[in-house]
Amino acid sequence: MYINITDKKEANNKGSCSSLVNYLEKENRMHLADVPDRWFGQNGAEFEPFEVRKGIDANIAKLGRQDAKFYLINISPSQKELRHLEEMFGKKGMSEALKIYAEKVMDEYARNFNRPGIDSNEDLLWFAKLEHHRYYSHNDKEVKEGAKKRGELKQGDQRHIQVIVSRKDITNKVKLSPMNASRGKNMEHSKKMGQFDRTAFKRSGEMVFDKEFSFERGLKDTMDYANIQKNGTFEQRKQLDILTVGANMHEDPNGIMPKLAMEISNGLFQSTGVMLEHLGTTASKFLDIMLEPVHVPIAQEPNPMFKKKKKVREHDQSQQLSR
Repeated sequence: MYINITDKKEANNKGSCSSLVNYLEKENRMHLADVPDRWFGQNGAEFEPFEVRKGIDANIAKLGRQDAKFYLINISPSQKELRHLEEMFGKKGMSEALKIYAEKVMDEYARNFNRPGIDSNEDLLWFAKLEHHRYYSHNDKEVKEGAKKRGELKQGDQRHIQVIVSRKDITNKVKLSPMNASRGKNMEHSKKMGQFDRTAFKRSGEMVFDKEFSFERGLKDTMDYANIQKNGTFEQRKQLDILTVGANMHEDPNGIMPKLAMEISNGLFQSTGVMLEHLGTTASKFLDIMLEPVHVPIAQEPNPMFKKKKKVREHDQSQQLSR
């Protein structure tokens, strides 16, 4: 599951959301879907584009010209996750399931601020749009290699959801910024302004999907796995390598591997040895497997005495033939 909060510069979010709403209406304008997808929000309510623009642009009390007015959240299931939804709900039903899931993701977004009164998606002002297609960009490998052109449609099911969420809460009184990760020395001030852990938010999105749809997530399908590979320390990558070997050697019906990857990502283990000690109390079978010696077949060298005897026999045979 890929969940991303678009950076301020890319979102161009210091003014009206009109351009963004217009851009996200492109599939409806191009008639790429059999039935136009309308904007949705709390409790499955549907909205017209002008209602989205009006709602976000009016919810900016006490925000300055250079303040962000809204944020864009991208919720993109993997191909494996989409196939799982299709098996559960069919082609038509999976779109509605994704919309319900998006609402639960916005619950997690609200709770991540740890602010009194901001407890669920109903405390936020947000509007979401289901999109069915993606296009190749100049950053894609296929475009760089010349196999595809920029702007071409990507093949396969590309369903994903884009969410525009106001900087202010539903009452237009509380500022909420997912870019505020400051912990500061003044904890009371930080608590008042709100703190947002983007990694925890993305992780919670995965956990909600797995729980909601009974999805068994493999170690390599987790956000933590990708995060450690990209940003982890040398020691964290070592720990992940050991975890990966263990995951390849036996099944993980209890979902222990993703939990351990999360703990590695959070820096819980100072060393590989500490991690293995922890595994001994939580996954003894895994530890046993990891501690088993690896038996690699080694080609045995011929016995030198056998070589000598063989040469003597060959010499005797040659002498007999010569007679």
